[in-house]
Amino acid sequence: MDYEQVRAVDSAVADALAGEDTRQEETLAMIASENHVSKAVLEAQGSALTNKYAEGYPGKRYYAGCEYADEVEQLAIDRAKELWGAEHVNVQPHSGTQANQAVYFATLDPGDKILSLDLTHGGHLSHGHPANFVGQFYEVEQYEVDPETGYLDYDGLAEMADEFDPDMIVSGYSAYPREVEWERIQDVADDVGAYHLADIAHITGLVAAGVHQSPVGVTDFVTGSTHKTIRAGRGGIVMTSEEHADDIDNAVFPGGQGGPLMHNIAGKAVGFKEALQPDFEEYAQQVVDNADVLAETFADHGFEVVSGGTDTHLVLVDLRESHPDLPGGEAEDALAEAGIVLNANTVPGETRSPFNPSGIRAGTPGLTTRGFDEEATAEVGELIYRVVDNHDDQRVIDEVSERIDELCAAYPLYE
Repeated sequence: MDYEQVRAVDSAVADALAGEDTRQEETLAMIASENHVSKAVLEAQGSALTNKYAEGYPGKRYYAGCEYADEVEQLAIDRAKELWGAEHVNVQPHSGTQANQAVYFATLDPGDKILSLDLTHGGHLSHGHPANFVGQFYEVEQYEVDPETGYLDYDGLAEMADEFDPDMIVSGYSAYPREVEWERIQDVADDVGAYHLADIAHITGLVAAGVHQSPVGVTDFVTGSTHKTIRAGRGGIVMTSEEHADDIDNAVFPGGQGGPLMHNIAGKAVGFKEALQPDFEEYAQQVVDNADVLAETFADHGFEVVSGGTDTHLVLVDLRESHPDLPGGEAEDALAEAGIVLNANTVPGETRSPFNPSGIRAGTPGLTTRGFDEEATAEVGELIYRVVDNHDDQRVIDEVSERIDELCAAYPLYE
């Protein structure tokens, strides 16, 4: 984009926006929680709906002039219901964390108990970390993955639930690369009389496409993000049964936020329509296939891949065995210099600071959106290994950077 209107008012912001466009075009986005939306979603999110206050819900607003806001939000709701098979959908949360907040506020009182996965084992801040409101409002205990296999320890979860007697069990994760057995966790929740929230922020698109089993209709509540594997712009979503519909809606508005961001909801509506097209299933499967070959490439080069591989869009690498003197943050920096943007990440049994942990996390949604197949993704895996193994060799980093430039040109982001 040329940002002519912005530049006429504010050249500094225009320069930054143009710089970000160039950065995205000329680097490979491999942060597992990022993706690239279509031009149609970008246009919808930049629409005049940014001007409109629409507190309330379609047909029940607190302001006049909401007829088109109602139309757009209802389209987003209806399309989400079709995508995920949900009875009730709220598309107003500004983020996945606020979607989780709505579920907690709808069902729990301060001091109630939450059982969730530990952050260093693949959980999320909004599942109970003490730095987050969840850890401050509620009593939280956390389960872990099996340290030997990297898989969820379902038996350990059941034992903890029996002892802790939680009011809410949270499943769904931000750095867990394996398929989740929702029914197995639901059985545990039923046994202890707890609600079950499945946070599918990372796998919304994979679930919608049917390449990951769905928790909708199994768990009490399902939350997600709309900008990771589902390419519908930044935001959150809550899905539940009609039984909990009013409680969730009231917890979102007025309970947790004011007027919805209608321009973002327009982006969600457009992105959901794109995801309803047949080629989205092919895209989601390619995301998983690309992640699988990325994990294989890493393993072939001696990286310790947590859980031995992946069933999803992300690969988690523990560098402590292959590169014991290289923290994940330094690996992240070297890769960013070469044009590969991923993130340092904690790993099960973490021994370093979360600000410079022992692992790296790589995702394939952004690559796949650009058109990368298994062969191209495998080459990226080779390049990642080369940089990590030579992170202090500027010549190698420069050579990899040149190849990344060629790959970005061969797989342009916006043509």
